[in-house]
Amino acid sequence: MEEHRKRHGRRMDYEERKRKRTAREAHKASADAQKIFGHKAKLHHAKRHAEKVQMKKTLKAHDERNVKQKDDGAVQEGALPAYLLDREGQKDAKALSTAVKDRRKDRAAKYSVPLPKVRGIAEEEMFKVIKTGKHKGKSWKRMVNKATFVGEGFTRKPVKLERFIRPMGLRMTKANVTHPELKTTFQLPILGVKKNPQSPLYTSLGVLTKGTILEVNVSELGMVTTGGKVVWSKYAQITNNPENDGCINSVLLV
Repeated sequence: MEEHRKRHGRRMDYEERKRKRTAREAHKASADAQKIFGHKAKLHHAKRHAEKVQMKKTLKAHDERNVKQKDDGAVQEGALPAYLLDREGQKDAKALSTAVKDRRKDRAAKYSVPLPKVRGIAEEEMFKVIKTGKHKGKSWKRMVNKATFVGEGFTRKPVKLERFIRPMGLRMTKANVTHPELKTTFQLPILGVKKNPQSPLYTSLGVLTKGTILEVNVSELGMVTTGGKVVWSKYAQITNNPENDGCINSVLLV
């Protein structure tokens, strides 16, 4: 076959047929995934889940390979020339420093929050029961009716293992944060959900309801500590009902 290909070349529509065959592979894999059931389905979905997670990690590592951060540990011995005094040592980094991570672990309880009390939310209001199974006789799945935050590298579990479904249309990534002293509002990225007063389950699911404590990225505001270090994140409390307004309004805890 290789000798024939060298002598006569490929057929005229080879590239087009190859492109179409590649495009059909995703549809074929999807059809096969919907047909299988039982233990074979669980193994297949677990394999696909691992592949998706690995692909996201690879893409993230590719995006962050050129990230530069200030290198505080690079101390030069001896005197520096005058033309190097204004330069800061830099290092390539793929994660935030340990100090920033430790700072994120501080408790939000030490702040006096704007909304000390909130209305309790019933489980029927928070979740919608999803019927599953061939005859729709199983009701162990739940769909979250409130706004949620899932994080940047989030990958859904396999369908047969996912109990709580968080719809894409209700996922939030940014919040309108009002600084109480400056009386100014900024739109800042959300880093995580620190505490939902309704339930620890809602905290782990990242549900955003009125009174929830958020962690937001305030690096754009140029805030510094007394020691002169840049403040990366701060806590804010949600003051509205995000599922009704379609956005998150919050007050910064300073």
